[in-house]
Amino acid sequence: MTDAEGYYRSILTIRTIEERVMQALTQGLVSGSTHLCIGQEAVPVGACEALRDDDPLITTYRGHGWLLARGVDPVDFFAEILGRDSALNGGRAGSAYMSAAEHHVYGENSIVGAGVPIAVGLGLACRRAGDGRIPVVSIGDGAMNQGNVHESLNMASVLRIPMIVVVENNGYAEMTPSAMLTAVPAAQRAAAYAMVGLEVDGNDPQAVRDVVAGARSTSLESGRPVLVEAHTHRLGGHYSGDAQAYRPAGELEKHRQSDPLVQGRKLLSEEQAGRVEADVAMLVEDAFERAVAIAAPKAEEAGTHVYAR
Repeated sequence: MTDAEGYYRSILTIRTIEERVMQALTQGLVSGSTHLCIGQEAVPVGACEALRDDDPLITTYRGHGWLLARGVDPVDFFAEILGRDSALNGGRAGSAYMSAAEHHVYGENSIVGAGVPIAVGLGLACRRAGDGRIPVVSIGDGAMNQGNVHESLNMASVLRIPMIVVVENNGYAEMTPSAMLTAVPAAQRAAAYAMVGLEVDGNDPQAVRDVVAGARSTSLESGRPVLVEAHTHRLGGHYSGDAQAYRPAGELEKHRQSDPLVQGRKLLSEEQAGRVEADVAMLVEDAFERAVAIAAPKAEEAGTHVYAR
């Protein structure tokens, strides 16, 4: 997938699925809250194209786009969020904890920054296997202020573990502007760990693909982690119930001008865009209806995979 139509189709599919998830939540079909990646879709779309299909992947709780870009079936995706007996996690994971071992996605994580030490462990395993795989972990810019992230980056560099850390910098650490919390941007911090730090326009999927592909090669050649800071914008709330009262007037309207979906559509003819939009609308609605028809997990299986002392 290197053409503009392919990128537009992928980004639109994720966007439409996320909007359908929000609609389902307002209809009372989803338990709890969700953290949608609306506006940030170009980061996983571009990054996943640059990776091997078997490169281990760990995401944040805003990880829907990563799972879908990795190839998770929309029916299974919807079924999991709806709490059905899905082929992913049997309805146990829901929106924020999904994993897809078949696609080498080792889980979303709702603990801020907690995916980075997991990636270090996966990196050790990949290095020992010697099969050329490299783990990739996505975090938010706010996670760069977590102690376990610092410790993990230092350990990975000292132990010379190839891995990629993708920092999705959407300008906010939850509801607080990143600039109010972070003195030094993520990419500039990489040098403190003897790592390469790169920046990219996170709203341009092809630019993300190229930078992540380069980061992968650099990490394997140097035997050290590489950090990629992708600048993007979250076009929705931090979570589904976020009223976004903290946003300055006009901010969203400004960011929508660089929306990857808007920018991608400009590269297509009306005929191309219309065809893609009709295909995606049909695909998403069909997937949702099929997911709704899947039965709920059996009550007697609630304890399966649950371990306690």
